[in-house]
Amino acid sequence: MRFILTVCILLGGCTGEREQSTRPSAPVAHTERTVLSQHGHERIDEFYWIRDDSRQSQRMLSLLEQENAYTQAAMSHTEVLQASLFNEISSRLPSTNKTVPVIRGGYEYFEEYVSGGQYPIYKRRKQDQEEVLLDGNILSSAHAYYEIGNFSVSPNNKLLAFAEDTLGRGQYRLRIKHIASNEFLSDEVEGVSPALAWSGESLFYVKKHPQTLLPYQVYMLSAGQHELVYSESDPGFYTRVYTSRSQEYVVISTTSSDSTEISLLDAAEATPYSFLPREPHHEYHIRHHGDWFYVLTNWQAKNFRLMRVATRNIGDKRHWLEVIPHRQDVLLEDFEIFDDHLVLMERYQGLSRIRVQGKTTRKDSYIEFSDPTYSVHLHANPNPTSSTLKYSYTSLTRPLSIYEYDMRRGQSNLLKVNKVSGNFDATDYESQRYFFTARDGTQVPISLAYRKDLFVKDQNAGYIYAYGAYGRSTDATFQAQRLSLLDRGFVVAIVHVRGGEEMGRQWYEDGRLLRKKNTFNDFIDGTRSLIAEGYVDEDKVFAVGASAGGLLMGVVVNEAPDLFAGVVAHVPFVDVLTTMLDESIPLTSQEFTEWGDPNRRDHYEYLLSYSPYDQVKAQTYPNLLVTTGLYDAKVQYYEPVKWVSRLRRMKTNDKLLLLDINMNTGHAGATDRYSRYRRDALEYAFIVNLANKS
Repeated sequence: MRFILTVCILLGGCTGEREQSTRPSAPVAHTERTVLSQHGHERIDEFYWIRDDSRQSQRMLSLLEQENAYTQAAMSHTEVLQASLFNEISSRLPSTNKTVPVIRGGYEYFEEYVSGGQYPIYKRRKQDQEEVLLDGNILSSAHAYYEIGNFSVSPNNKLLAFAEDTLGRGQYRLRIKHIASNEFLSDEVEGVSPALAWSGESLFYVKKHPQTLLPYQVYMLSAGQHELVYSESDPGFYTRVYTSRSQEYVVISTTSSDSTEISLLDAAEATPYSFLPREPHHEYHIRHHGDWFYVLTNWQAKNFRLMRVATRNIGDKRHWLEVIPHRQDVLLEDFEIFDDHLVLMERYQGLSRIRVQGKTTRKDSYIEFSDPTYSVHLHANPNPTSSTLKYSYTSLTRPLSIYEYDMRRGQSNLLKVNKVSGNFDATDYESQRYFFTARDGTQVPISLAYRKDLFVKDQNAGYIYAYGAYGRSTDATFQAQRLSLLDRGFVVAIVHVRGGEEMGRQWYEDGRLLRKKNTFNDFIDGTRSLIAEGYVDEDKVFAVGASAGGLLMGVVVNEAPDLFAGVVAHVPFVDVLTTMLDESIPLTSQEFTEWGDPNRRDHYEYLLSYSPYDQVKAQTYPNLLVTTGLYDAKVQYYEPVKWVSRLRRMKTNDKLLLLDINMNTGHAGATDRYSRYRRDALEYAFIVNLANKS
């Protein structure tokens, strides 16, 4: 009895609740035979009818309502646990909070949360005078979903342009207000991206394609007139616009997953000209400083190098001069230019580091970090004359902190650390990083954390996360809500699978296109390594992934279903082949260089071999919680709904299969912080309840 009590305390779920002896009946989606043919191969999609681009089909909406009702009923025995988790998570939020101000144009700009507020208030301050620029709590009041994607203040400090989304599909509305009078101008534009740029009194914005939803047309709004200045014809490219830090150029950047073209608009001109024409597999990024453009480029440099070119000589790589050479073992991720210093964001052995180099002395210094695994990024640094650098730092056990680094003295000063209300003490927790050997011999890193006094070898439940796509590295960051797992004895781990860029550009290349299966193998092998090393109990392994990480979850439950006690797949990209064959679906055409073009037979066959929806089979499956949003434009709602429907029809056991659909949001879910935490409470209750029963 004492042992049972100890387990209850550690896992926090023995609340007297009992799972219903008879679970409610799960929805059964009816089937309709739809034949999909390509390369002489036929696939039968019995749930193709669930797709409704208008999102108004009563038959489809009825199924979604049944799924939500079933999930609520099936999880009703955890309502007390969910409430407890929600209260824990939300109580860690400080009632009020302010960000570190960024100085621009003589004003200090910052965000503030007020007691009871669910959205940030954007403010600016000059001397002792504060102005409210945008109050998300007021603007959101009439909407079930609300997001401010971006805002930008005009150079004369009088006008504020911002992009708001009230549906969750990433289709923003451009609005402009006069700051002093708080009056909104009549100029409004629907269907834009959040990218905004000012040049004098002219505002540049980007329209999205009405079908693909890709940003593709740059307009200039001047004196009430909207003029098209750039239109991208290639559906594989994504267009954005921004103002250079020097304020001398408006930059139009068009990018695919492996190619870039940048065009420039001088402050006095409305006709863009090319900085450098696009080339296959050439990616670059620029910053303007003085008489030079600095170019971060992978031209003859897989891990990127830094070049510079005089402003008068753009358009031809023959004029480029090397500043920082390519290195085989170091990925150059980002950079910033100051009058006296060059700042480099590098990634070495899976960890980012900040390198500061004196321009005249060429002497390097590195900022030191104490945690074995962490995340560090450059913060806003708008002043090129400054001798101080702002950066952000966090780890699995340390909340986000903003530092200011004196580049002359080589010293860091803490400006702010995100407060965690309650009795949180970072020293109660341990973080570690180690490498395991994947099945092909590759050394793959894992980051993990646990509470010291609750860790017992081979006995802890594991919460294992990964992403692994688009070259996006999944660094170790602090998330206050995960304390609810750590404080229940969970080990939280990140498997840094191939498909990100943790170990350099080749890490990404080895996890996409016809090498994508390395991503899935790494996660399975990493999970087995965590068990073998004694970090987690083999009967209490839980896996979590979102979007492309949700694809990963879909694959691993097909390939290693007995490895996991439970899996959570958020907005999962699981109907890969059907989506990639349909260029009418938003974003599909831009994805060919990531996943492959199934119009090619070899790509088709490779995608088919792992596509989670196509590979569902008659076998046992772990407990599953799947989430989606009705208005998701990145992974359409019908992908996870179809996947769950097929799993219900095919799986051979009676473990939980739950689908939670937010009927008001898109890919990112709810934007107000308390609604997000209710979703976290559902996810954690699902996992903790299963861990208690193991």
